[in-house]
Order: sequence, then C-alpha cells, then structure tokens
Amino acid sequence: MAAVQERFDLRYATDDRFFTEWFEDLPVLTEGDRTTLAYLQQRFFEHRHRGSLPEGTVDKLIVSPLLDLAGLYDARFTLRTEAQVEIVLKDREELLQGRIDTLILQEQLWVLVVEAKNTTLSLSVAIPQALTYMMAGSSGDHPIFGVVTNGDEFRFIKLLKLPATSPYFDLSDIFSLLPPHRSKLEQVLQVLKQINRTLTDFDR
Repeated sequence: MAAVQERFDLRYATDDRFFTEWFEDLPVLTEGDRTTLAYLQQRFFEHRHRGSLPEGTVDKLIVSPLLDLAGLYDARFTLRTEAQVEIVLKDREELLQGRIDTLILQEQLWVLVVEAKNTTLSLSVAIPQALTYMMAGSSGDHPIFGVVTNGDEFRFIKLLKLPATSPYFDLSDIFSLLPPHRSKLEQVLQVLKQINRTLTDFDR
C-alpha cells in the first residue's frame, strides 16, 4: 500500500462524508433478493467447508451472481473480464501491466473494478492491486469504485481523480461472510445496488 500511495501520490480522504455509499440510505432488498442470497450463501459455504477456494471459483460462486443481482450486468454497462491494463508513469519511465478480474464501464468511464483473490489470502493483498487498476481510469468529477474480495470478506473502495490535485480514496468497513449466522452478504448486495444507483444518478 505504501508503494502504491507513493507511486501515484495517492491520499486517504479526510472527509467522513466522502464515501457514504457503503452505509447511508442503502436500498431495501426484495424478498426475491433475500431468497437468492440465502441460496448463494448456502452453496458457497458448502464448497468453502471443504477447503480454500481459488479465485475463479470465488468468482463463479459468489462474485458474478452478486454483480448480476445488483444490476451491474445490465446492458447499459459494458462488461469486461480479464481486462488487460497498462499504466505508463512518464515521470518514472515505468510501465505497469496487469489484468482486472472484472471491469464494468459506463460509456468510457471506468466505474467499477472487481478484484477477487483465493480464500486463503487477506484483502490487504488485493487493495493495492485494485487501486493501481483504478488509477488507470478516466479523470474527472465522477468517482471510480472498486470491490475486493477473497470470498470470505468483501471491502469497497472509492477513488476520485480531480485535475490539478492529488487523487484520494477511502475504504469501507470489511463485510465478512463468516460465521454464516452473522453473514453480511445482504449488506454487500445493498452496497452494490447503491453503487449502481450512484452511477445511474451521475449518468443523468
């Protein structure tokens, strides 16, 4: 994280109101949403109980179904998986390359970066990587959102890149799916729906 912050002159936001999308005025879930979530959670834990799960399995069991349920696979968005990313840092003569697990765009604006990891890995591994990819997005007054998960936990990121100022970001609390009886999966879906709603408002 220190290396990423130094490389991009990236700062933590100091305004508590900067990233309210993960906790304020969250959308109400339907009974259909809750039924689907209960099924997804049960299926995930049945697989998880057998041992750690690789990235691809985490994506298929929990990440992709959640994005679909949140409406982020709708036709108004452009969806890319395993998207190739290149960032050129001219002042350092450095080229950064990588692949984003899931990239959801609205027109030419990068609006949501999803980075999934093996269930044995901490989210602290995924956050700097997601921020690096997010820094490749368009500048402007539209925020860029990120989601990192290892299947057991989810965390959301908000980044804003304004001209002539250092970019800044903030992180949500961690939403844990463990233990199952205190799973925060419903809140994860609410935040994803909220991000969808925020992006829709920006698009108007």
